[in-house]
Amino acid sequence: MTKKQLPLDELSTAIGRILGLLLTEEKVDHAVQNLSQAIRESVPGTIGAGVSILDSQGRRTSRGFTDSVVEQADFLQYELGEGPCLTAWATEETVLVHDLSDDSRWAQWSAAVSSLPIRSVISAPLTAGGQSFGTIKVYSPEPAAYDTETANLLELFASPAATLLSHIQSAETPKRISEGLQSALQSRDLVNRACGMLMERHGIPHELALQRLLKHTRDHGSSLHHISAEIVAGIPADKN
Repeated sequence: MTKKQLPLDELSTAIGRILGLLLTEEKVDHAVQNLSQAIRESVPGTIGAGVSILDSQGRRTSRGFTDSVVEQADFLQYELGEGPCLTAWATEETVLVHDLSDDSRWAQWSAAVSSLPIRSVISAPLTAGGQSFGTIKVYSPEPAAYDTETANLLELFASPAATLLSHIQSAETPKRISEGLQSALQSRDLVNRACGMLMERHGIPHELALQRLLKHTRDHGSSLHHISAEIVAGIPADKN
Protein backbone atom coordinates (compact mmCIF):
# COMPACT_ATOMS: atom_id res chain seq x y z
CA MET A 1 0.00 0.00 0.00
CA THR A 2 1.40 3.39 -0.96
CA LYS A 3 1.21 5.82 1.93
CA LYS A 4 0.16 9.37 1.27
CA GLN A 5 2.58 11.73 2.95
CA LEU A 6 1.47 15.13 4.13
CA PRO A 7 3.53 17.86 2.39
CA LEU A 8 5.42 20.23 4.65
CA ASP A 9 3.33 23.23 3.66
CA GLU A 10 0.11 21.33 4.41
CA LEU A 11 1.54 20.20 7.74
CA SER A 12 2.40 23.77 8.70
CA THR A 13 -1.06 24.93 7.69
CA ALA A 14 -2.73 22.15 9.67
CA ILE A 15 -0.75 22.84 12.84
CA GLY A 16 -1.37 26.56 12.47
CA ARG A 17 -5.08 25.91 12.10
CA ILE A 18 -5.18 23.77 15.24
CA LEU A 19 -3.30 26.35 17.29
CA GLY A 20 -5.55 29.10 16.01
CA LEU A 21 -8.69 27.17 16.88
CA LEU A 22 -7.49 26.29 20.35
CA LEU A 23 -6.36 29.80 21.17
CA THR A 24 -9.82 31.17 20.39
CA GLU A 25 -11.66 28.63 22.56
CA GLU A 26 -12.63 29.11 26.19
CA LYS A 27 -14.13 25.68 26.86
CA VAL A 28 -12.39 22.31 26.88
CA ASP A 29 -15.19 20.59 24.95
CA HIS A 30 -15.06 23.04 22.05
CA ALA A 31 -11.27 23.04 21.94
CA VAL A 32 -11.04 19.25 21.92
CA GLN A 33 -13.73 18.92 19.26
CA ASN A 34 -11.89 21.32 16.98
CA LEU A 35 -8.59 19.60 17.67
CA SER A 36 -9.95 16.13 16.86
CA GLN A 37 -11.64 17.25 13.67
CA ALA A 38 -8.54 19.04 12.41
CA ILE A 39 -6.36 16.01 13.10
CA ARG A 40 -8.80 13.65 11.39
CA GLU A 41 -8.68 15.82 8.28
CA SER A 42 -4.88 16.18 8.44
CA VAL A 43 -3.78 12.58 8.95
CA PRO A 44 -4.31 10.53 5.77
CA GLY A 45 -6.33 7.31 6.06
CA THR A 46 -7.98 8.25 9.35
CA ILE A 47 -11.57 7.21 10.02
CA GLY A 48 -11.77 8.94 13.38
CA ALA A 49 -9.82 10.89 15.98
CA GLY A 50 -10.35 11.85 19.58
CA VAL A 51 -8.82 12.80 22.90
CA SER A 52 -8.74 10.94 26.21
CA ILE A 53 -8.40 13.19 29.24
CA LEU A 54 -9.41 13.30 32.90
CA ASP A 55 -12.87 14.51 33.86
CA SER A 56 -13.52 16.62 36.95
CA GLN A 57 -13.49 13.49 39.12
CA GLY A 58 -10.15 12.28 37.84
CA ARG A 59 -11.71 9.55 35.67
CA ARG A 60 -10.56 8.79 32.12
CA THR A 61 -13.06 9.92 29.51
CA SER A 62 -13.21 10.51 25.76
CA ARG A 63 -13.86 14.00 24.47
CA GLY A 64 -14.33 15.45 21.02
CA PHE A 65 -14.41 12.11 19.21
CA THR A 66 -15.20 12.55 15.51
CA ASP A 67 -16.85 9.19 14.94
CA SER A 68 -18.86 6.61 16.92
CA VAL A 69 -16.07 4.11 16.20
CA VAL A 70 -13.73 6.19 18.35
CA GLU A 71 -16.30 6.40 21.13
CA GLN A 72 -16.86 2.62 21.15
CA ALA A 73 -13.18 1.71 20.93
CA ASP A 74 -12.27 4.10 23.73
CA PHE A 75 -15.12 2.93 25.98
CA LEU A 76 -13.91 -0.65 25.65
CA GLN A 77 -10.41 0.41 26.66
CA TYR A 78 -11.68 2.05 29.85
CA GLU A 79 -14.00 -0.90 30.54
CA LEU A 80 -11.32 -3.57 30.05
CA GLY A 81 -8.45 -1.56 31.47
CA GLU A 82 -6.20 -2.11 28.47
CA GLY A 83 -5.53 -0.73 25.01
CA PRO A 84 -3.12 1.50 23.07
CA CYS A 85 -4.40 4.76 24.57
CA LEU A 86 -4.07 3.54 28.15
CA THR A 87 -0.59 2.22 27.39
CA ALA A 88 0.46 5.54 25.82
CA TRP A 89 -0.96 7.38 28.83
CA ALA A 90 0.75 5.14 31.39
CA THR A 91 4.14 4.99 29.66
CA GLU A 92 4.07 8.56 28.28
CA GLU A 93 5.23 7.17 24.95
CA THR A 94 3.54 7.12 21.56
CA VAL A 95 1.98 3.76 20.65
CA LEU A 96 1.86 2.69 16.99
CA VAL A 97 -0.23 -0.29 15.86
CA HIS A 98 0.40 -1.40 12.28
CA ASP A 99 -2.25 -4.14 12.22
CA LEU A 100 -4.48 -4.83 15.19
CA SER A 101 -5.31 -8.33 13.92
CA ASP A 102 -1.63 -9.29 14.31
CA ASP A 103 -0.93 -7.39 17.55
CA SER A 104 -0.99 -9.38 20.79
CA ARG A 105 -0.38 -6.57 23.28
CA TRP A 106 -4.03 -6.13 24.28
CA ALA A 107 -5.72 -9.48 23.63
CA GLN A 108 -9.05 -8.68 25.31
CA TRP A 109 -9.43 -5.23 23.77
CA SER A 110 -8.40 -6.46 20.30
CA ALA A 111 -11.03 -9.19 20.49
CA ALA A 112 -13.67 -6.73 21.73
CA VAL A 113 -13.12 -4.30 18.82
CA SER A 114 -12.75 -6.98 16.14
CA SER A 115 -16.15 -6.09 14.72
CA LEU A 116 -15.26 -2.40 14.44
CA PRO A 117 -13.48 -0.96 11.36
CA ILE A 118 -10.15 -0.56 13.16
CA ARG A 119 -6.86 -2.01 11.96
CA SER A 120 -4.26 0.74 12.47
CA VAL A 121 -3.92 2.96 15.53
CA ILE A 122 -1.67 5.71 16.83
CA SER A 123 -2.01 7.14 20.33
CA ALA A 124 0.26 9.93 21.54
CA PRO A 125 0.42 11.23 25.12
CA LEU A 126 -0.65 14.78 25.94
CA THR A 127 2.11 16.08 28.18
CA ALA A 128 2.45 19.54 29.68
CA GLY A 129 4.70 20.70 32.48
CA GLY A 130 6.31 17.28 32.65
CA GLN A 131 2.97 15.60 33.39
CA SER A 132 0.84 13.41 31.12
CA PHE A 133 -2.87 14.18 31.47
CA GLY A 134 -4.29 12.33 28.46
CA THR A 135 -3.75 11.05 24.95
CA ILE A 136 -4.71 11.90 21.43
CA LYS A 137 -5.47 9.10 19.02
CA VAL A 138 -6.32 8.26 15.40
CA TYR A 139 -7.94 5.10 14.04
CA SER A 140 -7.84 3.70 10.51
CA PRO A 141 -9.83 0.84 8.95
CA GLU A 142 -6.82 -0.17 6.82
CA PRO A 143 -3.79 -2.18 7.98
CA ALA A 144 -0.40 -0.46 7.72
CA ALA A 145 -2.13 2.89 7.25
CA TYR A 146 0.29 4.56 9.66
CA ASP A 147 4.06 4.48 10.10
CA THR A 148 6.68 6.22 12.22
CA GLU A 149 6.38 9.38 10.13
CA THR A 150 2.65 9.50 10.85
CA ALA A 151 3.39 8.95 14.53
CA ASN A 152 5.84 11.86 14.45
CA LEU A 153 3.14 13.97 12.82
CA LEU A 154 0.67 13.20 15.60
CA GLU A 155 3.32 14.06 18.18
CA LEU A 156 3.78 17.43 16.48
CA PHE A 157 0.06 18.04 16.98
CA ALA A 158 0.10 16.71 20.55
CA SER A 159 2.87 18.89 21.94
CA PRO A 160 1.37 22.38 21.47
CA ALA A 161 -2.18 21.05 21.87
CA ALA A 162 -1.32 19.58 25.28
CA THR A 163 0.02 22.89 26.56
CA LEU A 164 -2.99 24.84 25.36
CA LEU A 165 -5.55 22.26 26.49
CA SER A 166 -4.00 22.06 29.94
CA HIS A 167 -4.27 25.84 30.27
CA ILE A 168 -7.89 25.88 29.10
CA GLN A 169 -8.73 22.94 31.34
CA SER A 170 -7.12 24.51 34.38
CA ALA A 171 -8.83 27.84 33.82
CA GLU A 172 -12.22 26.19 33.38
CA THR A 173 -12.26 24.08 36.55
CA PRO A 174 -9.09 24.85 38.47
CA LYS A 175 -9.79 23.14 41.77
CA ARG A 176 -11.61 19.99 40.61
CA ILE A 177 -9.30 19.30 37.68
CA SER A 178 -6.22 19.92 39.76
CA GLU A 179 -7.33 17.51 42.48
CA GLY A 180 -8.28 14.85 39.93
CA LEU A 181 -5.02 15.27 38.06
CA GLN A 182 -2.98 15.08 41.25
CA SER A 183 -4.73 11.89 42.29
CA ALA A 184 -4.26 10.35 38.85
CA LEU A 185 -0.57 11.26 38.77
CA GLN A 186 -0.03 9.73 42.21
CA SER A 187 -1.78 6.56 41.04
CA ARG A 188 0.36 6.49 37.91
CA ASP A 189 3.54 6.74 39.98
CA LEU A 190 2.32 3.87 42.18
CA VAL A 191 1.51 1.75 39.12
CA ASN A 192 4.96 2.42 37.66
CA ARG A 193 6.60 1.35 40.93
CA ALA A 194 4.53 -1.85 40.98
CA CYS A 195 5.45 -2.54 37.34
CA GLY A 196 9.11 -2.04 38.19
CA MET A 197 8.88 -4.63 40.95
CA LEU A 198 7.17 -7.12 38.63
CA MET A 199 9.82 -6.48 35.98
CA GLU A 200 12.59 -7.26 38.45
CA ARG A 201 10.76 -10.23 39.98
CA HIS A 202 9.92 -11.96 36.69
CA GLY A 203 12.56 -10.54 34.33
CA ILE A 204 9.95 -9.11 31.97
CA PRO A 205 9.66 -5.81 30.04
CA HIS A 206 7.53 -2.91 31.30
CA GLU A 207 4.67 -3.51 28.85
CA LEU A 208 4.26 -7.15 29.91
CA ALA A 209 4.43 -6.15 33.58
CA LEU A 210 1.66 -3.63 33.00
CA GLN A 211 -0.45 -6.26 31.23
CA ARG A 212 -0.02 -8.65 34.15
CA LEU A 213 -0.98 -5.92 36.56
CA LEU A 214 -4.13 -5.11 34.56
CA LYS A 215 -5.07 -8.80 34.31
CA HIS A 216 -4.66 -9.31 38.05
CA THR A 217 -6.83 -6.24 38.65
CA ARG A 218 -9.61 -7.62 36.44
CA ASP A 219 -9.37 -11.16 37.85
CA HIS A 220 -9.76 -9.90 41.42
CA GLY A 221 -12.34 -7.22 40.70
CA SER A 222 -10.15 -4.63 42.39
CA SER A 223 -8.72 -1.28 41.39
CA LEU A 224 -5.37 -0.82 39.69
CA HIS A 225 -4.35 1.55 42.48
CA HIS A 226 -5.20 -1.03 45.19
CA ILE A 227 -3.38 -3.93 43.50
CA SER A 228 -0.34 -1.73 42.83
CA ALA A 229 -0.29 -0.63 46.48
CA GLU A 230 -0.34 -4.26 47.61
CA ILE A 231 2.60 -5.15 45.37
CA VAL A 232 4.62 -2.16 46.52
CA ALA A 233 3.81 -3.06 50.14
CA GLY A 234 5.18 -6.57 49.55
CA ILE A 235 1.86 -8.42 49.59
CA PRO A 236 1.97 -11.29 47.04
CA ALA A 237 -0.30 -10.28 44.19
CA ASP A 238 1.14 -11.97 41.11
CA LYS A 239 2.25 -15.57 41.06
CA ASN A 240 2.30 -16.03 37.27
